[in-house]
Amino acid sequence: MSGTAVEEGAVEVGAKVRAQSDLRLGNRVFGPEQRVIMAIVNRTPDSFYDKGATFAEDAALEAVDRAVVEGADIIDIGGVKAGPGDEVDAAEEIRRTVPFIAKVRALYPNVVISVDTWRAEVGRAACEAGADLLNDAWGGFDPALAEVAAEFQVGLVCTHVGGHPPRTRPRPGVAYDDVMADILRHTLGLAERAEALGVPRASILIDPAHDFGKNSRHSLEATRRLDEMTATGRPVLVSVSNKSFIGETLDLRAPDRLVGTLATTAICAWQGARVYRVHNVAQTRQVLDMVSSIQGIRPPLLFVRGAE
Repeated sequence: MSGTAVEEGAVEVGAKVRAQSDLRLGNRVFGPEQRVIMAIVNRTPDSFYDKGATFAEDAALEAVDRAVVEGADIIDIGGVKAGPGDEVDAAEEIRRTVPFIAKVRALYPNVVISVDTWRAEVGRAACEAGADLLNDAWGGFDPALAEVAAEFQVGLVCTHVGGHPPRTRPRPGVAYDDVMADILRHTLGLAERAEALGVPRASILIDPAHDFGKNSRHSLEATRRLDEMTATGRPVLVSVSNKSFIGETLDLRAPDRLVGTLATTAICAWQGARVYRVHNVAQTRQVLDMVSSIQGIRPPLLFVRGAE
Protein backbone atom coordinates (compact mmCIF):
# COMPACT_ATOMS: atom_id res chain seq x y z
CA MET A 1 0.00 0.00 0.00
CA SER A 2 1.37 3.42 -0.91
CA GLY A 3 2.08 6.13 1.65
CA THR A 4 -0.72 8.21 0.16
CA ALA A 5 -3.20 5.36 0.53
CA VAL A 6 -2.22 4.87 4.16
CA GLU A 7 -2.64 8.58 4.87
CA GLU A 8 -6.02 8.62 3.15
CA GLY A 9 -7.12 5.64 5.23
CA ALA A 10 -6.10 7.39 8.43
CA VAL A 11 -7.95 10.54 7.39
CA GLU A 12 -11.08 8.50 6.63
CA VAL A 13 -10.98 6.79 10.03
CA GLY A 14 -10.31 10.12 11.74
CA ALA A 15 -13.32 11.62 10.00
CA LYS A 16 -15.52 8.78 11.28
CA VAL A 17 -14.30 9.45 14.82
CA ARG A 18 -15.10 13.17 14.52
CA ALA A 19 -18.61 12.34 13.30
CA GLN A 20 -19.56 10.74 16.60
CA SER A 21 -21.55 12.59 19.26
CA ASP A 22 -20.50 13.94 22.64
CA LEU A 23 -20.51 11.54 25.57
CA ARG A 24 -21.95 13.04 28.78
CA LEU A 25 -21.22 11.44 32.15
CA GLY A 26 -21.62 13.25 35.45
CA ASN A 27 -20.39 16.82 35.02
CA ARG A 28 -18.04 15.82 32.19
CA VAL A 29 -18.56 16.10 28.46
CA PHE A 30 -16.23 14.04 26.27
CA GLY A 31 -15.97 15.14 22.67
CA PRO A 32 -15.88 12.74 19.71
CA GLU A 33 -12.07 12.78 19.52
CA GLN A 34 -11.51 11.94 23.19
CA ARG A 35 -10.65 8.38 24.16
CA VAL A 36 -11.86 7.85 27.71
CA ILE A 37 -10.11 5.58 30.21
CA MET A 38 -12.10 3.78 32.89
CA ALA A 39 -9.81 2.50 35.65
CA ILE A 40 -10.80 -0.71 37.43
CA VAL A 41 -10.83 -0.61 41.24
CA ASN A 42 -12.18 -3.87 42.64
CA ARG A 43 -13.33 -3.90 46.27
CA THR A 44 -13.19 -7.69 46.23
CA PRO A 45 -10.85 -10.19 47.89
CA ASP A 46 -10.85 -12.59 44.93
CA SER A 47 -10.64 -10.65 41.65
CA PHE A 48 -9.11 -12.67 38.81
CA TYR A 49 -6.33 -10.20 37.99
CA ASP A 50 -5.14 -8.47 41.18
CA LYS A 51 -6.24 -11.17 43.66
CA GLY A 52 -7.73 -8.67 46.07
CA ALA A 53 -4.99 -6.01 45.91
CA THR A 54 -7.55 -3.20 46.33
CA PHE A 55 -9.93 -4.89 48.73
CA ALA A 56 -8.59 -2.87 51.67
CA GLU A 57 -9.82 0.72 51.63
CA ASP A 58 -6.38 2.33 51.91
CA ALA A 59 -5.08 0.30 48.98
CA ALA A 60 -8.18 1.14 46.96
CA LEU A 61 -7.81 4.87 47.61
CA GLU A 62 -4.16 4.67 46.57
CA ALA A 63 -5.24 2.94 43.37
CA VAL A 64 -7.74 5.72 42.65
CA ASP A 65 -5.06 8.38 43.27
CA ARG A 66 -2.64 6.62 40.94
CA ALA A 67 -5.25 6.10 38.22
CA VAL A 68 -6.23 9.79 38.23
CA VAL A 69 -2.58 10.90 38.03
CA GLU A 70 -1.98 8.50 35.13
CA GLY A 71 -4.91 9.85 33.14
CA ALA A 72 -8.07 7.96 34.07
CA ASP A 73 -11.33 9.81 33.43
CA ILE A 74 -13.64 7.26 35.08
CA ILE A 75 -13.15 5.13 38.19
CA ASP A 76 -15.14 1.88 37.98
CA ILE A 77 -15.79 0.44 41.44
CA GLY A 78 -16.92 -3.14 41.80
CA GLY A 79 -17.87 -5.18 44.85
CA VAL A 80 -18.43 -8.64 43.35
CA LYS A 81 -16.05 -10.80 41.37
CA ALA A 82 -17.35 -11.29 37.82
CA GLY A 83 -16.77 -15.03 37.77
CA PRO A 84 -17.94 -17.82 40.08
CA GLY A 85 -16.95 -17.57 43.73
CA ASP A 86 -18.25 -16.97 47.22
CA GLU A 87 -21.80 -15.64 47.46
CA VAL A 88 -22.00 -11.86 47.87
CA ASP A 89 -25.48 -10.57 48.64
CA ALA A 90 -26.69 -7.04 47.91
CA ALA A 91 -26.07 -5.84 51.45
CA GLU A 92 -22.44 -6.94 51.35
CA GLU A 93 -21.97 -5.48 47.86
CA ILE A 94 -23.31 -2.15 49.13
CA ARG A 95 -21.02 -2.31 52.17
CA ARG A 96 -17.99 -2.82 49.92
CA THR A 97 -18.79 -0.12 47.39
CA VAL A 98 -21.13 2.64 48.55
CA PRO A 99 -19.11 4.22 51.40
CA PHE A 100 -16.05 4.06 49.15
CA ILE A 101 -17.93 5.80 46.33
CA ALA A 102 -18.84 8.59 48.75
CA LYS A 103 -15.17 9.03 49.71
CA VAL A 104 -13.99 9.10 46.11
CA ARG A 105 -16.75 11.60 45.28
CA ALA A 106 -15.53 13.92 48.04
CA LEU A 107 -11.89 13.62 46.99
CA TYR A 108 -12.43 13.92 43.23
CA PRO A 109 -15.53 15.97 42.38
CA ASN A 110 -14.71 16.04 38.66
CA VAL A 111 -13.89 12.38 38.15
CA VAL A 112 -16.68 10.23 36.74
CA ILE A 113 -17.56 7.44 39.18
CA SER A 114 -18.96 4.18 37.85
CA VAL A 115 -20.30 1.25 39.83
CA ASP A 116 -19.97 -2.24 38.36
CA THR A 117 -23.20 -3.96 39.38
CA TRP A 118 -26.20 -5.77 37.95
CA ARG A 119 -28.46 -5.08 40.95
CA ALA A 120 -30.89 -2.14 41.02
CA GLU A 121 -30.70 -2.01 44.83
CA VAL A 122 -26.95 -1.49 44.67
CA GLY A 123 -27.23 0.95 41.79
CA ARG A 124 -29.67 3.10 43.73
CA ALA A 125 -27.42 3.25 46.80
CA ALA A 126 -24.43 4.05 44.60
CA CYS A 127 -26.25 6.91 42.87
CA GLU A 128 -27.28 8.33 46.23
CA ALA A 129 -23.58 8.28 47.21
CA GLY A 130 -22.54 10.13 44.05
CA ALA A 131 -22.09 7.59 41.23
CA ASP A 132 -22.44 8.94 37.68
CA LEU A 133 -22.58 5.70 35.70
CA LEU A 134 -24.11 2.25 36.18
CA ASN A 135 -21.93 -0.36 34.52
CA ASP A 136 -24.40 -3.19 34.05
CA ALA A 137 -21.95 -5.96 33.20
CA TRP A 138 -24.69 -8.61 33.01
CA GLY A 139 -26.82 -7.19 30.25
CA GLY A 140 -30.09 -6.18 31.88
CA PHE A 141 -30.42 -9.21 34.18
CA ASP A 142 -32.20 -6.84 36.58
CA PRO A 143 -34.35 -4.63 34.32
CA ALA A 144 -34.91 -2.18 37.18
CA LEU A 145 -31.29 -1.05 36.97
CA ALA A 146 -32.10 0.97 33.85
CA GLU A 147 -35.02 2.51 35.71
CA VAL A 148 -32.60 3.65 38.43
CA ALA A 149 -30.37 5.22 35.78
CA ALA A 150 -33.36 7.11 34.42
CA GLU A 151 -34.50 8.24 37.88
CA PHE A 152 -31.08 9.64 38.79
CA GLN A 153 -30.25 10.80 35.25
CA VAL A 154 -26.95 8.91 35.24
CA GLY A 155 -25.24 6.94 32.52
CA LEU A 156 -25.79 3.26 31.73
CA VAL A 157 -23.61 0.61 30.08
CA CYS A 158 -25.62 -1.91 28.04
CA THR A 159 -23.78 -5.20 27.58
CA HIS A 160 -24.16 -8.46 25.69
CA VAL A 161 -23.88 -11.66 27.72
CA GLY A 162 -25.79 -14.09 25.52
CA GLY A 163 -28.45 -14.77 28.12
CA HIS A 164 -26.00 -15.98 30.76
CA PRO A 165 -26.90 -15.15 34.40
CA PRO A 166 -24.46 -13.21 36.60
CA ARG A 167 -21.18 -14.79 37.66
CA THR A 168 -21.34 -17.73 35.26
CA ARG A 169 -18.85 -19.00 32.70
CA PRO A 170 -19.95 -19.43 29.07
CA ARG A 171 -22.05 -22.54 28.62
CA PRO A 172 -20.17 -25.51 27.09
CA GLY A 173 -20.57 -25.34 23.35
CA VAL A 174 -21.87 -21.76 23.42
CA ALA A 175 -22.65 -20.77 19.82
CA TYR A 176 -24.15 -17.93 17.79
CA ASP A 177 -25.28 -17.93 14.17
CA ASP A 178 -23.65 -14.49 13.96
CA VAL A 179 -22.08 -13.24 17.17
CA MET A 180 -21.93 -9.59 16.14
CA ALA A 181 -25.54 -9.61 14.96
CA ASP A 182 -26.53 -10.99 18.37
CA ILE A 183 -24.40 -8.38 20.15
CA LEU A 184 -26.01 -5.56 18.19
CA ARG A 185 -29.54 -6.86 18.64
CA HIS A 186 -29.20 -7.16 22.39
CA THR A 187 -27.16 -4.06 23.24
CA LEU A 188 -29.16 -1.77 20.97
CA GLY A 189 -32.39 -3.17 22.41
CA LEU A 190 -31.21 -2.40 25.93
CA ALA A 191 -30.06 1.07 24.87
CA GLU A 192 -33.39 1.87 23.21
CA ARG A 193 -35.29 0.70 26.30
CA ALA A 194 -33.07 2.83 28.55
CA GLU A 195 -33.61 5.88 26.36
CA ALA A 196 -37.37 5.29 26.37
CA LEU A 197 -37.26 5.16 30.19
CA GLY A 198 -35.57 8.55 30.23
CA VAL A 199 -31.84 7.82 30.43
CA PRO A 200 -30.13 10.58 28.42
CA ARG A 201 -29.09 9.28 25.00
CA ALA A 202 -25.65 10.87 25.32
CA SER A 203 -25.07 8.92 28.54
CA ILE A 204 -25.81 5.41 27.21
CA LEU A 205 -22.95 3.15 26.13
CA ILE A 206 -22.96 -0.26 24.48
CA ASP A 207 -20.42 -2.98 25.27
CA PRO A 208 -19.75 -6.26 23.41
CA ALA A 209 -18.62 -7.72 26.78
CA HIS A 210 -15.62 -9.75 25.69
CA ASP A 211 -15.57 -13.22 27.33
CA PHE A 212 -19.03 -12.82 28.91
CA GLY A 213 -21.21 -15.54 27.38
CA LYS A 214 -18.58 -16.03 24.67
CA ASN A 215 -15.69 -18.30 23.87
CA SER A 216 -12.36 -16.88 22.74
CA ARG A 217 -13.19 -17.11 19.05
CA HIS A 218 -16.35 -15.06 19.66
CA SER A 219 -14.36 -12.39 21.50
CA LEU A 220 -11.78 -12.22 18.70
CA GLU A 221 -14.55 -11.85 16.13
CA ALA A 222 -16.25 -9.14 18.20
CA THR A 223 -12.95 -7.26 18.23
CA ARG A 224 -12.41 -7.74 14.50
CA ARG A 225 -15.92 -6.45 13.73
CA LEU A 226 -16.13 -3.71 16.36
CA ASP A 227 -16.63 -1.09 13.65
CA GLU A 228 -20.14 -2.50 13.19
CA MET A 229 -20.90 -1.35 16.73
CA THR A 230 -19.30 2.08 16.40
CA ALA A 231 -21.16 2.58 13.10
CA THR A 232 -24.43 2.65 15.08
CA GLY A 233 -23.47 6.06 16.50
CA ARG A 234 -23.77 4.75 20.06
CA PRO A 235 -20.58 5.21 22.13
CA VAL A 236 -18.86 1.85 22.57
CA LEU A 237 -17.12 0.70 25.75
CA VAL A 238 -14.64 -2.16 25.60
CA SER A 239 -13.39 -4.17 28.55
CA VAL A 240 -10.58 -6.35 27.21
CA SER A 241 -7.95 -5.82 29.91
CA ASN A 242 -6.07 -9.06 30.62
CA LYS A 243 -9.13 -11.11 29.68
CA SER A 244 -9.21 -14.87 29.14
CA PHE A 245 -9.55 -14.63 25.35
CA ILE A 246 -6.18 -12.87 25.26
CA GLY A 247 -4.72 -15.49 27.58
CA GLU A 248 -6.01 -18.35 25.43
CA THR A 249 -4.93 -16.71 22.18
CA LEU A 250 -1.36 -16.26 23.42
CA ASP A 251 -1.29 -19.06 26.03
CA LEU A 252 -0.46 -16.65 28.85
CA ARG A 253 -1.44 -16.29 32.50
CA ALA A 254 -3.29 -13.15 33.61
CA PRO A 255 -0.17 -11.31 34.88
CA ASP A 256 1.52 -11.72 31.47
CA ARG A 257 -1.23 -10.41 29.16
CA LEU A 258 -0.39 -6.69 29.03
CA VAL A 259 1.14 -6.70 25.52
CA GLY A 260 -1.81 -8.64 24.11
CA THR A 261 -4.19 -6.30 25.91
CA LEU A 262 -2.53 -3.22 24.43
CA ALA A 263 -2.56 -4.71 20.93
CA THR A 264 -6.28 -5.41 21.28
CA THR A 265 -6.83 -1.91 22.66
CA ALA A 266 -5.15 -0.36 19.60
CA ILE A 267 -7.42 -2.33 17.25
CA CYS A 268 -10.50 -1.20 19.20
CA ALA A 269 -9.31 2.41 19.14
CA TRP A 270 -8.74 2.34 15.40
CA GLN A 271 -12.33 1.17 14.96
CA GLY A 272 -13.74 3.97 17.10
CA ALA A 273 -14.33 2.64 20.62
CA ARG A 274 -14.81 5.52 23.05
CA VAL A 275 -14.30 4.10 26.58
CA TYR A 276 -11.65 1.59 27.71
CA ARG A 277 -12.04 -0.28 30.99
CA VAL A 278 -8.50 -1.15 32.07
CA HIS A 279 -6.12 -2.24 34.80
CA ASN A 280 -3.06 -0.46 33.32
CA VAL A 281 -3.92 3.20 32.90
CA ALA A 282 -0.59 4.78 31.91
CA GLN A 283 0.22 2.21 29.23
CA THR A 284 -3.30 2.40 27.81
CA ARG A 285 -3.14 6.19 27.62
CA GLN A 286 0.03 5.98 25.54
CA VAL A 287 -1.55 3.49 23.14
CA LEU A 288 -4.70 5.59 22.73
CA ASP A 289 -2.70 8.79 22.18
CA MET A 290 -0.56 7.06 19.56
CA VAL A 291 -3.58 5.73 17.68
CA SER A 292 -5.21 9.17 17.78
CA SER A 293 -2.07 10.77 16.36
CA ILE A 294 -1.83 8.19 13.55
CA GLN A 295 -5.47 8.95 12.72
CA GLY A 296 -4.68 12.66 12.55
CA ILE A 297 -6.93 13.72 15.41
CA ARG A 298 -4.15 14.46 17.91
CA PRO A 299 -0.93 16.38 17.11
CA PRO A 300 2.42 15.04 18.35
CA LEU A 301 3.58 16.63 21.59
CA LEU A 302 6.95 17.36 19.93
CA PHE A 303 7.83 18.05 16.30
CA VAL A 304 11.60 18.33 15.99
CA ARG A 305 12.94 15.62 13.73
CA GLY A 306 13.23 17.00 10.18
CA ALA A 307 11.43 20.21 11.12
CA GLU A 308 12.74 23.62 10.11
